[in-house]
Amino acid sequence: MEKKPRIDSERVESFVGNAHGDLNKVKALLEEEPMLLNSCWDWGGGDWETGLGAAAHMGRRDIAEFLLSKGVRIDLFAAAMLGKTNIVKGILKAFPEMKHALGPHGIPLIAHAKSGGDEAKEVVEFLAENL
Repeated sequence: MEKKPRIDSERVESFVGNAHGDLNKVKALLEEEPMLLNSCWDWGGGDWETGLGAAAHMGRRDIAEFLLSKGVRIDLFAAAMLGKTNIVKGILKAFPEMKHALGPHGIPLIAHAKSGGDEAKEVVEFLAENL
């Protein structure tokens, strides 16, 4: 397997940091370095976060949908925020213990769903009944 160059850590931190709320900056950074799409930043102590993870717990549907349009890997927490009930139910049926999983910064799954607002109401209700 060919070894690829590492992405500069400052760029990764900037990408993930800006994915908490600055869509224009996320677009610009991704245009400069497309490999940032699935990059992860360790905020310390193993608190790993992706750009999608940042957008998910902040309820930034616009950023999440942009990243998904670019082919980012979706996860349970983003699916919850986006109101993707079938995905959330499917994962929890296959892996019931995931209902207790914590996302970036130790944020629970139901909090991600709540950050999705009205579009994620069905996921919030499902989680509230099944936690």
